[in-house]
Amino acid sequence: MTARARMAAMRRSAIETWGQKAYEDDIIKGRFFGHASFILNDPDAVRHVLVDNYENYTRTPAAFRVLRPLLGDGLLTAEGRIWKHQRRTLAPAFTPRAVGTLVPHMLSAIDETVADLQGKAGEPVDLREIMQHMTLEIAGRTMFSYGMAKHGKVLRDFVIEYGETLARPHFFDLLLPQGWPTPQDIPRWLFRRRWTRFVAMLVAERRIAGKADDAPPRDLFELMLAARDPETGTEFTDDQLGDQVATMILAGHETTATALFWALYLLTLDPATQEQVAGEARTAMAAGALDLDRLKFTRAVIDETMRLYPPAFLIARAARAPDTISGMGVAKNDIVLIAPWLLHRNEKRWSDPNAFMPQRFMPGHPQPDRFAYLPFGVGARVCIGAHFAIVEATLALAKIIGNFRVTLPEREPVMPVGVVTTQPDRSPMFRIVLR
Repeated sequence: MTARARMAAMRRSAIETWGQKAYEDDIIKGRFFGHASFILNDPDAVRHVLVDNYENYTRTPAAFRVLRPLLGDGLLTAEGRIWKHQRRTLAPAFTPRAVGTLVPHMLSAIDETVADLQGKAGEPVDLREIMQHMTLEIAGRTMFSYGMAKHGKVLRDFVIEYGETLARPHFFDLLLPQGWPTPQDIPRWLFRRRWTRFVAMLVAERRIAGKADDAPPRDLFELMLAARDPETGTEFTDDQLGDQVATMILAGHETTATALFWALYLLTLDPATQEQVAGEARTAMAAGALDLDRLKFTRAVIDETMRLYPPAFLIARAARAPDTISGMGVAKNDIVLIAPWLLHRNEKRWSDPNAFMPQRFMPGHPQPDRFAYLPFGVGARVCIGAHFAIVEATLALAKIIGNFRVTLPEREPVMPVGVVTTQPDRSPMFRIVLR
């Protein structure tokens, strides 16, 4: 594939650029815009880059250009000392105990979605759009204790505008070093001015709502306001708080909506598995409040969905300094790619890697290598919201499949598109029937 053809394919979907060898070999070395590039499918090599020597590897200039207009210097994009301060400060807000206090917010939005779907039973429904609205509503309630009825459309319009016009990397985004402006950086900067004003308005509204004296934090915003760096006692500045709000709302709701879409799609292709999820969900709902302990198979479906369709399909890093990976020399600025899409379908690591088999993740089955299954990354920079996302997705899938039988009348397969997340190439119309 020529450089021009590869660039065109990357703009459509990075998944298109990987041939069969990428699913078989441990390490693939190539060239990318003047630097060596490495695709790592070997768990030991993955561990070296993401755990043992992670400080030597930073996001690529193209990733910064694409992500920072939306996320600023939030946890997902910050580096070095700034990132360490943010990570230490935010960690208490995402412990299982803290996430447990947010479950009522999740369930209220999920139950409203189920109630709305009951009125659409028998009709064609766009479940991708409905999942996006539901997860955005959950993001709003868990962040601010209020829903997104007032601001949700504007927020979604921002996300759609950016995703369709500015998120796809262009030639100069990949070619020029960080700090050198590209033609796309100007509209991205203008977008960021509007976006940060919008986020500041959301934060200001939530500040006005205040907090009851001596009451425990009731949402992520209050947890972040109360957060202090355990080493320095430093709190977040207003700008930092805005970037964290943007990161948690955007990174959280879009990736979870994507995972739920693919889970629903896979269950329409496998009715027997769908009935097993429904049976578990009905039993759990009859027993009282839903929790993960009663939804082991539903959780396994989510895990297997994220194996086949990892929302974050690619982790791209640039070397800060020379290094050696599995005996291969890496020079400064060389590109290292760790693709969960490839790792999760690697023929050496998985039996029947392209098959949908949730049983892989059930208790009693061999667990996958920790560095061969990376739906949330791994190491110091593992996704801080992983437990939050798992709880949200498992509860939502159980409630939806427990109440509805979901089918897909269309016969044409839905294809994955790898841009920022693993998106479907279109939004098919599902059909739901009350159980």
